[in-house]
Amino acid sequence: MLDDSLLEDSAALAEADTAGLLRSAATAGAQLRSVAQSAEEAGLPRLSGSRPRALVLLIRPGSSVHAVPLVSALLGPECPVPVVTAAEAPSWIGPLDVLVAHTADAADRELADSVGRAVRRGCEVVLSAPPEGPVVAAGAGSARLLEPRVPVPPGLDFPRALATVLVTVTALGLLRADLDELATDLDRELERDHLSHESFVNPAKALALRLADHTPLLWGTDAPGTALARYAAATLAAHAAVIAHATDVAEAASATGLQRVLASPRQADIFHDPFDDPVEATGGGAALPAPPRILLLATEDTDPRAAVMRRAGRDWPSADTLHPVEEIPPGLPNAALRRAAVLATRFDLAALYLGLAGAVLGPDLNADLHTDPDGARQLSGPA
Repeated sequence: MLDDSLLEDSAALAEADTAGLLRSAATAGAQLRSVAQSAEEAGLPRLSGSRPRALVLLIRPGSSVHAVPLVSALLGPECPVPVVTAAEAPSWIGPLDVLVAHTADAADRELADSVGRAVRRGCEVVLSAPPEGPVVAAGAGSARLLEPRVPVPPGLDFPRALATVLVTVTALGLLRADLDELATDLDRELERDHLSHESFVNPAKALALRLADHTPLLWGTDAPGTALARYAAATLAAHAAVIAHATDVAEAASATGLQRVLASPRQADIFHDPFDDPVEATGGGAALPAPPRILLLATEDTDPRAAVMRRAGRDWPSADTLHPVEEIPPGLPNAALRRAAVLATRFDLAALYLGLAGAVLGPDLNADLHTDPDGARQLSGPA
């Protein structure tokens, strides 16, 4: 259960955050700027004007799982260069291609094999990885290495993964992303989300309260919004142990069983008290699951509700809409990218606030871990 009083107590939040996760999340802007500086030093601007046969974006465990689909969605079908997303370098990769990879795991053997293959075949490789280990060694000094300069836990390096792909597509002229401008956007969002600000003026805390004790249904109204929804679900699971459903709004509308649950009287009753949910007396029954809450994630300039009607053929009037047009007004350059980055940062902070206030993160976590007879580590609540 969420201790919502803890969200308004900045001293208690800071005390609970023994691992310094909030401080790490606050480096989002700094991560972008450090990648921009590393890219300059690695000579990425020299790629300007080149048109590769294919741009290969590797998806490895970690933040690239979400950064790559987001940038792919932003490039869209109008991209003049074929964009290939894969877990490993394809067999046909060669000197006419550009390969981009990000990892926080210096010993990722599969990635090391891919980097080594690409380098041997003369492919242009842009690599974001720790400075020592098999992955960097596989580059053999030929890969353009973007070393991490702002240390953060692997689960909070999404800005670095995103920036790695952005600096490459910008150098190739496929997308014009100003990382300094984007970093300023994130700095402003982080200031709004600071733990000293109360929930009514803090978008991340307000989002945490909206998600608390609910099952989040995160639906994108556009392609970048859908990629962002999947990242939001991942960060909620990682930091708050919240299981969320993330998909495109059109796919959500076609999920018959899900729509039947949403239309049930239990969900429609605004006076429903979750503490009144019955528990079966026999058979090991459990309380009904937490009620769902729909959040529509939008990044493009078009009206999200109109996009929902166009793509899903219906609307959900009770759904919340996350469309930060006040922060990034319509008509600005790269508005979809900037809104997606702002919302990703907001979800990171909301997940951390939920985790800290719900005792998922903090000094007592290790005390709540025990080993079952089969050797599996489990979370246990108070006796």
